[in-house]
Amino acid sequence: MNFREQLKILKARVVESIPEAELLAKLKMSKATGKPLVVKLGCDPSRPDLHIGHAVVLRKLRDFQDLGHEAVLVVGDFTAMIGDPSGKNKTRPQLTPEETRKNGQTYFEQASAILDPEKTRIVYNSEWLDAMSFSEVIRLASSYTVARMLERDDFEKRYRSNEPIGVHEFLYPLAQAMDSVALRADIELGGTDQKFNLLVGREIQREYGQEPQVIMTMPLLEGTDGIQKMSKSMDNYVAFTDPPAEKFGKLMSIPDNMIVKYFRLAAFAEPEKIAEVEEKMASGAVNPMELKKEMARMVIGIYHSERDALDAQGKFERVFSKGKTPEDIEIKKYARGTKIWIVDLLRENGLVKTGGDARRMIEQRAVSIDGERVVDNKLEFEVAETAIIKVGKRRFLKIEPE
Repeated sequence: MNFREQLKILKARVVESIPEAELLAKLKMSKATGKPLVVKLGCDPSRPDLHIGHAVVLRKLRDFQDLGHEAVLVVGDFTAMIGDPSGKNKTRPQLTPEETRKNGQTYFEQASAILDPEKTRIVYNSEWLDAMSFSEVIRLASSYTVARMLERDDFEKRYRSNEPIGVHEFLYPLAQAMDSVALRADIELGGTDQKFNLLVGREIQREYGQEPQVIMTMPLLEGTDGIQKMSKSMDNYVAFTDPPAEKFGKLMSIPDNMIVKYFRLAAFAEPEKIAEVEEKMASGAVNPMELKKEMARMVIGIYHSERDALDAQGKFERVFSKGKTPEDIEIKKYARGTKIWIVDLLRENGLVKTGGDARRMIEQRAVSIDGERVVDNKLEFEVAETAIIKVGKRRFLKIEPE
């Protein structure tokens, strides 16, 4: 495949290639020399549970793999001890080395749903950052100014609102840039929220006498609420590890105005398919729910199988379209007469993550017992007869007395 055909594939679903002329030149050089490009993606091990928003950039890295280039996952076990301040209005908590190593391995295992694990190199940036002397850190810090750092939106906002900014946070983009230096990266990928950090990498590579990397930024995928960026903290995510039926239910909950974007960024549909969906949405020729079902099947097929996708659709239609309880509902047995606080009942059985989540769901009238809404978060549930607990639209539990 010639470099122009490569460029067409690599530009798909990309917001910016900076600068594109250098990307073209690197592809030409790679083809002429037979030497693959080193394509870098930094991984944040503080959040190892991947969701389909992460898949946008992982899929681009897979495109590079498929074209014969070298994909490198940089697990930020050292930088995670600083905490990436991107988009944050306060200092991030720091992690221990043990936590970052464990989370990094989890990240790699989950990312393998998109990447070819046999062709993916995984490295930990503590390998070179731990080895830097204090004089080397000073040299690195002297290559960038505080004024330039304060151009970054999140730092500027915190500075103007008198929110604290730790000196160590200024070191984060510089440390990430040193990853590019250590790897002699040709390309670095990231979301649009990482643009500042990626550009710093270009500057620092120049300082260290290297040809600067080209940066490629990917769009951010809104979560199932259609408003906020997909995030576990916002509870609007679809996780790689969610069972097929849960994925299907979450994907069916997106607002109609997100259907085309999910076809593009979650299902990775071809341009022809996206154009077809856009036309159907504009004309009203198809019920949006049918398009969501098609999109959900495509997404689930990426992480599971076509059979799983069809089974998930069947469960969704049986439960939500026909108002039935799932056939494979989880059963929990308690001794008859047991009394348990409703918040503990939901949390201990995995229907919510925390007690705070349980209270919030009750306040939103999203919890029911045998079809009756729970309105009191102080309720003590007594195990007497079989009961069906429902949280939200997709989470069910059957309680049975022993």
